[in-house]
Amino acid sequence: MYAIIVDGGRQYRVQPGMELDVDYRDIAQGENLTFEKVLAVSGDDGMKLGAPTVSGVSVTASVIGPKLDKKIYVQKFRRRKHSKKRTGHRQIHTRVRIEKIAGV
Repeated sequence: MYAIIVDGGRQYRVQPGMELDVDYRDIAQGENLTFEKVLAVSGDDGMKLGAPTVSGVSVTASVIGPKLDKKIYVQKFRRRKHSKKRTGHRQIHTRVRIEKIAGV
């Protein structure tokens, strides 16, 4: 059983029990998060495709906590004297564990 959900402009293929990094949300650890935009769901009775979403299906996940991504460096360079700039950035994600796919 799996579902394809949309969150933050990206699509994820999720199954119960898997861990996933989504865009950061200020939610406490242990709380539940519900994804309502489900594009497709596959169960015992076959595959259901939405147009654009499947009605009556939702995915519930529990929040594990925030997670920092690896650091990336951005360098700006102009060919003039003393015109270099280097900055770093670490994106924050929220790690969730998929609990169940309801409405299949």
